[in-house]
Order: sequence, then C-alpha cells, then structure tokens
Amino acid sequence: MSVRSTLPPSSVAEESPHPQPPPRAGEGNPIDPQAADGNSGQLAGRRSRAVRRRRAIVYGLRLLFAFVWIGSWELSTRLNWVDPFFVGMPSGVVQRLWTWITDGTALGPLWLQAAVTMEEAVVGFIIGSLLGIVFGILLGRIELLAETLSPFIKAANAIPRVVLGSLFAIMFGLSLWGKAATAVVLVFFVVFFNAFQGVREVDRDLLANARILGASPGQLNRHVILPSALSWITASLHTSFGFALVGAIVGEYLGARKGVGLMIATAQGTFNANGVYAAMLILAILAIVAETGVTRLENYLIRWRPNAITDVTI
Repeated sequence: MSVRSTLPPSSVAEESPHPQPPPRAGEGNPIDPQAADGNSGQLAGRRSRAVRRRRAIVYGLRLLFAFVWIGSWELSTRLNWVDPFFVGMPSGVVQRLWTWITDGTALGPLWLQAAVTMEEAVVGFIIGSLLGIVFGILLGRIELLAETLSPFIKAANAIPRVVLGSLFAIMFGLSLWGKAATAVVLVFFVVFFNAFQGVREVDRDLLANARILGASPGQLNRHVILPSALSWITASLHTSFGFALVGAIVGEYLGARKGVGLMIATAQGTFNANGVYAAMLILAILAIVAETGVTRLENYLIRWRPNAITDVTI
C-alpha cells in the first residue's frame, strides 16, 4: 500500500524539514570573472586612496612641525627673547646661504666645498664598509680568529676618533686621505660589529641542511650566510654614512684647504652663528641625498625579503 501526498509540490518543498543548502561557487554556479575583477579593483582603489591620504597627513604634519620650529625660533630672536648673536636666526641663515650660492664663500664656490666634503665622506664610507663587511664575515665564520683578535678590536674601538684624526693629519697632511682615513675608522666599526653579529645569527638548522645537500664552504658563504647577514649589514649602512660625514668634518677641522668643515671652523672663528647653521644645513642635505642612495641599494640587495609589517622607516 502506498501513501501519496495530496499537497501540491510547492507545499511539500516549503514544509521540508531539511531545506536545500545554498549553492556554492564552483558547484554549477561559477564566480563571475568580471565581478571578481571589479571587487579587486575597488579594493585596490581604496588602498591607494588610503595610502595617498596617509602620505598627505604625514607631509602636512612635517610642514607643521617645521613651521612651528622655525617660526618660534625666528619670533624669539626678533623679540629679543634670546640673543641672535649666539643662536642665530632663520632669516639670517637663509641670507648667508644665499650669499654663498650667489657670491661664493671665502674659500671658493659653495659647490666645490660641498663636493670636497662629499668626496671625502664617500671614499671613507666605501672603504670602511668593505673592510667592515669582510672582517665581520671572516671573524664571524672563524671562531679561533675572533677569539684571538677580540681584545685588540675592543681596544681599537675604545680609542677616541679625534686622536686618530690628529694622527692621520700628521701622516697624510692636508690631502684627501687624512679625512677619508678618519671616516674609514668611524664607519669600519659600525659595519664590522653588525656584519659579525649578522653572521653569528644565521640559522644553524639552515646551515646544517645546506651541508647535508652538499653545499661547499664557498656556496654556504654566497647563498646562505651573506644573504642572511645582509639585513644587519644594510641596517648599519644607514647609520655609517652619517659617521663618514662626521669623520670628514673632523678631519677638515684638524687641517684642510677646502670643505664644509673648514667653512664651519671659519664661521666659528668669526662668531658667525648663521654661517655655522648654514653649513649644517648643507651637511643635512648631503646626508639626505646619501640616505636616498643607501635606501635604493638596500631595496635592490634584499628585494627577496618579505614585506614589512609597517611601511614606516627612519
């Protein structure tokens, strides 16, 4: 005996205790490619607008900070709250800088002074960085050599750089190499310690796996150790160029014919605070230009690294 329902099919479907689940993508209902492209395009547009909005906010805050800082400095000196003879004033700094640009300095054209200092700093930066990387990797790989030279390296690092600058001035005279040597000493230790620590921080399991796969010592250095230590090394380069500039300036203070350091010493000798600040502004511009180059070098060398959690860089 069979029992048949007297209800229409629609009623039976509505009263079914187990309704049919909604269809899924890929089960007879493929995703519309145009809709997916539209959603991804909207998401990319929102991200792009958010990035532009954040960049505009950052630039606005930077301009606000500079305006408040320089404005308060100018106002305090014009109202004689502080003596402009000792601290200078922004308008005087701009006037002094413009005079140097149009009429030149007492030592010659402004571009020549900046080029001399930049050349000394770049030469010292390159030599010091290469020596620091080589010795850092070498001592990081050879423990016996590191233990042997450890007290000598610590003693050399403890020597004041000004003393070494005086010694280099005696050895090399007023030539470029006296200032470059001071920059080399300042840069070397910064890069050396970072490279040394970067080699020591390489994952031991990664080294063991590479050896199991038959990697030679040279292949380990090229494909495992150096790439792992690059993050440490490139981080030190950002700091070390500033030290290279310091080394060049210290060397020019001790003895030079041209350079921004000699301009600062001359302005100091004539109690020209505006001239000192103007030369410091030139050094800041040189440092920013060099920092841009170091950042591009870093992005090229370690472009394989994963994206950072934040885009904030200093």
